[in-house]
Amino acid sequence: MTAPPFDQWRARSPHYDETHEAVCQSVRAFVAKEIMPHVDEWEAAGELPRDLHRKAAEAGLIGLGYPERLGGSGTMEERGFDIFHSLVQSEEMCRPGAGGIPASLFIHGIGLPPIVAMGSEELQQRIAPQVLSGEKIICLGITEPGGGSDVANLKTKAERRGDHYVVNGAKTLITSGMRADYITLAVRTGDEGMGGISLLLVETDRKGITRTPLAKMGWHASDTATIHFDDVEVPVENLVGPENAGFGGIMRNFNGERLGMAQQAAAYARICYEDALDWARERETFGRPLVTRQAIRHKLARMLQMIGATQAMIDHAAWTVKNDCAFPGDFALLKVQATQTMEYCAREACQILGGASFVRGGRVERIYREVRVMAIGGGSEEIMYDLASRQFGF
Repeated sequence: MTAPPFDQWRARSPHYDETHEAVCQSVRAFVAKEIMPHVDEWEAAGELPRDLHRKAAEAGLIGLGYPERLGGSGTMEERGFDIFHSLVQSEEMCRPGAGGIPASLFIHGIGLPPIVAMGSEELQQRIAPQVLSGEKIICLGITEPGGGSDVANLKTKAERRGDHYVVNGAKTLITSGMRADYITLAVRTGDEGMGGISLLLVETDRKGITRTPLAKMGWHASDTATIHFDDVEVPVENLVGPENAGFGGIMRNFNGERLGMAQQAAAYARICYEDALDWARERETFGRPLVTRQAIRHKLARMLQMIGATQAMIDHAAWTVKNDCAFPGDFALLKVQATQTMEYCAREACQILGGASFVRGGRVERIYREVRVMAIGGGSEEIMYDLASRQFGF
């Protein structure tokens, strides 16, 4: 097995040091012991076992970056960590080549931040410790059957009646939606447009909530659902931030989500390169290893070129977050760059592996099936290009 390119890249980068390597080794050991032996089982089951969340919490993975007062492993400041430690964790969680596992295991990474950033102290203390201990699962509800990227026009409605809201509508393509105990729900509480949107924390065992599982092209180890809300009563204490001020919280969430998805896409691209190179060295055609063929060597070199360019963009975007000068247009273009790199490397790895890439159970086969969810989820290429063009003023 060749040395993973990320290890080589990290050793030559000014952004990473021995503390990042320690995180890498810790997460890699967890993945090898607790995840790798079970990938096919969980892919077939269509969901992760509950105890994996608890094990990840005990290992300090679930709570990385969250305050100790809420049961987290400590914020970056408390632990002396930075955002690059999170990137290393994301990289290593992708090693099995099964995107549904980190997507579902770390779904709190998009469901919990609005609570921590905007929720009342009472709400934070009520929800966060249960999630960060792995006892409870929280998801995010934005996408609706009638639309996804156009968040300002969402239709799910929450009408205030005395000391509670009554919620009606539906959300779809909700990662961990079948197993989630809580959902951070985007609802319309005011007039049309972004100014009428609020966030509510909704317990999924409330009367009037029904869930339907969705079968998908990829992310088989992750349960995904359509969730219906029919006259669901939610106490006003579950409002996250001020009423009609939820749009800003949703938008703040997107930069982090897109950076994380970009790192995952780059990791999957590297896996494709690793497995393709190993295969090309071992497989012979007409008496010679595949890797001696110029056409194959060019494919591998092109893969490395795109991976290196993508990682450079990721590290720059992370640096802007660390130095409080992040620009949304950069993250939009980064997500496109990363997912297009993943798509290219998955395709070329399939070509190099040939028929072996068509058989279930291999990393390249799984990654190829998951290209589309990465390219569409969190903002499609088309939406990202349009967002970037507006951010850059043209």
